[in-house]
Amino acid sequence: MELLSPAGSSEAVIAAVQNGADAIYMGLNNFNARMNAKNFSDIELEKAIKYCHVRGCKVYITLNTLVSDREIKEAVKLALQAYTMGADAILVQDLGLAANIHSVEPNIQLHASTQMSIHNLDGVLMAADMGLSRVVLARELNWEQIQFITSRAPIETEVFVHGALCFCYSGQCYMSAVIGRRSGNRGLCAQPCRMKYSIDGCMDEYPLSLKDNCLINHLGELKSSGVSCVKIEGRMKRPEYVAIVTKIYSNALKNSTPVSEENVALLKRTFSRSGFTDGYFTGLKNDMNGVKSSDAAPDHFFARVRKEYLNGESKRVPLNLYVRAMHEKPIQAVCVDDEGNEVAFEGAIPELSLNHETTEEELIAQLKKTGGTPYYYDKVEAKIERGLFISLSSINTLRRNILSTMTDYRGQTRKEKNFSQNSLELLELKERNHCNSVKPKIIFQVFSENQMTKEMAGLRPDYIYLPLNLLVKASDKLSPFLEMGVVPVAVLPRIIKDVDVNKVQETLLRAKDLGIKETLCGNLGAVSIARKMDFTVRGDYGLNVFNSWTESYLKKIGLSSVTLSFELRLAQIRSLVDCINSEIIAYGRLPLMVTDQQIIKEHSSGNERRRQEYLHDHYGAIFPVIRTDFHQNEILNSKKLFLADKIEELYMCKLWALRLLFTTESSKECFDIANSYMGYTKYKPNELTRGLYYRGVT
Repeated sequence: MELLSPAGSSEAVIAAVQNGADAIYMGLNNFNARMNAKNFSDIELEKAIKYCHVRGCKVYITLNTLVSDREIKEAVKLALQAYTMGADAILVQDLGLAANIHSVEPNIQLHASTQMSIHNLDGVLMAADMGLSRVVLARELNWEQIQFITSRAPIETEVFVHGALCFCYSGQCYMSAVIGRRSGNRGLCAQPCRMKYSIDGCMDEYPLSLKDNCLINHLGELKSSGVSCVKIEGRMKRPEYVAIVTKIYSNALKNSTPVSEENVALLKRTFSRSGFTDGYFTGLKNDMNGVKSSDAAPDHFFARVRKEYLNGESKRVPLNLYVRAMHEKPIQAVCVDDEGNEVAFEGAIPELSLNHETTEEELIAQLKKTGGTPYYYDKVEAKIERGLFISLSSINTLRRNILSTMTDYRGQTRKEKNFSQNSLELLELKERNHCNSVKPKIIFQVFSENQMTKEMAGLRPDYIYLPLNLLVKASDKLSPFLEMGVVPVAVLPRIIKDVDVNKVQETLLRAKDLGIKETLCGNLGAVSIARKMDFTVRGDYGLNVFNSWTESYLKKIGLSSVTLSFELRLAQIRSLVDCINSEIIAYGRLPLMVTDQQIIKEHSSGNERRRQEYLHDHYGAIFPVIRTDFHQNEILNSKKLFLADKIEELYMCKLWALRLLFTTESSKECFDIANSYMGYTKYKPNELTRGLYYRGVT
């Protein structure tokens, strides 16, 4: 099982490799989910890859952010540059970017970043169909779920075992973007989950800040389940942190023994948030909140750690050496490394011995001196014909040349493939057909039964989106909409773990019996489930459609429409190629987070749970929290997105549909808002926002 360590700087590369990492992951200067890390220039990247490969360590490059139409060519170019320099794989989030990288160079190994939010077997199968070779699973999975997926997956799985936990499912957090224009999906998360919030009036709490993950005592379970790689989080951490954590995990994997309390204490001193948690892995999620601890190790402790990994070579590669010396011929040497790479070299012509004849034992003893290099000899064989003398300087020169040649061979790049930016041919897309007369369709999305009124049906929207469970439960409320010709669409949960798949399928069958033919899916796994049951599939915002090529890919796999990311500006939306019918959320409390944490607690008087809760920040903003039917809580924006007075600008975007997203609104407010968008009134809600459609994200 591979140990994958973070490298946010050149020194962190050394720290990881010298302390036992089998692979490292690192970001370039653009398009990675830790844009505030130091990251690597082209020269630094090439040096780092050579350093790692010489020592038997793989290098993965993170290009795991969403990219715009203007940026995608540059992102593909970066992937190709990393590949030609020798990178072993590229981590991606953006579906359109992944498709384009493989179209230009199919041999590049692509890994699905945890930002893809893949959390069930169907999602893994979709990634495999895309040509990805590995999936980084969502951190929220327990051991049984990981085991279920891994035992059936046609590609490799990777699991985070140590480091920071996001409160929200990775790739589904929009809080930093919506409230501060710093997008987590673009690598600039401002970590709003580490701020204070109040629930029930207590502001001195950090209800969204989780302890750091630590699965040091569960490595055996992960290995037995078939996981290919375990990953340490921390590209923003200091190199000494990387060194300590990597060494402890590396030793635990090698020794297959329980980790000592001393090493667990060392992990806590290195960095923790009120200790550690394994709550997601074990399913015991009652005590997962924590803040950064103040009892970190002193600087002199880190200085000692730094000295250790900067001096000497602890990551050494075994070699086998075969040498033969004969009369009047150059010495012949063949060196083979642990991967079967073979280099041959010729040395000096031996002299005839006058006083001393060089023995095989003497030659072997001198050649085996590899101190200060990343090698050691596991086996050395030498054959010398009688009567020959080989000088010490000749042997030393031979030894240096052998090791130098092996280093060059192990550190070579793929530079014979020279991709220039001008020669990159991205996947062809159909040009937009500009049509100023088309008005977008209107979609009502409801959250509760009381929002499905006859008055709303009387406004005759084109579609009504409603949660799958609500659709089946309140099918009688749907009748007035059906009578008006409104098309109902079942909204699948963004998070459907494998344990819930059967339940979802059973409910979809009931929906099909009611005449429902269409679904809205915000995750690749959900898309797969709906497609297999022959539903028409529409893409929701959770698929993070940020460019035309992602639109094109989703059309290719059978989606009939997509919801564009609400992190796009209207100007960017107008410039998208018309590959597929596209909609935007034009009204509503934008979803900020979806989490397995239970912000909404049980009533003290019984087991009935509240349907809604509120978070208050220190600026006075109030964020509603709602509970879904499949175990998650969702945090909504404090302000309501409102664009009814900008309707002409929305028409200019040539959209297929505008969606009005109703969550916490009363039936009256739903009716007032809908009337406003249909041009019947001038109603505006209090505390409105224009979202990111004009401001955009950084």
